[in-house]
Amino acid sequence: MRRAVCPGSFDPIHNGHLEVIARAAGLFDEVIVAVSTNYAKQYRFALEERIDMARETLASLKGIVVEPVGDGLLAEYCRQRGVSAIVKGLRSSSDFDYELPMATMNRQLSGVETVFLPAEAHYLHLSSTLIKEVFTLGGSVSDFVPRSVLKRLHAGGSASETPPRG
Repeated sequence: MRRAVCPGSFDPIHNGHLEVIARAAGLFDEVIVAVSTNYAKQYRFALEERIDMARETLASLKGIVVEPVGDGLLAEYCRQRGVSAIVKGLRSSSDFDYELPMATMNRQLSGVETVFLPAEAHYLHLSSTLIKEVFTLGGSVSDFVPRSVLKRLHAGGSASETPPRG
């Protein structure tokens, strides 16, 4: 079985994420959507809520598993789950410049390859940060996120602080 992982914080998951995950599902037998926590970030949604949103929006795709990454290195997470590839969406050359050193390190640590998928043109501008900012300032984000995410944005989300370590 060819298994890949699509890691991210998904705060919130948006249509650009969904497009990359759907394309990855066409390339691999199983895709693990690995929801991570970066302790340097502040989140609008708690980890469980981000996992729930991903599960809700990806339920119709076959071969998708959504789970938390937990603590530790992504390379070790991949080794433990028999993952052969990490799939990352790229919007611009700056994304590539950011992702390439991590891809090289992950390959050296665990042998896992990174597959870069260029974003569709109409998603090049999307980021979770920008979506949250536009929404907070009163703009419409309904074209950029699934309905379940939009509902949760209107409900306020549950995480207002950096999550505790451990």
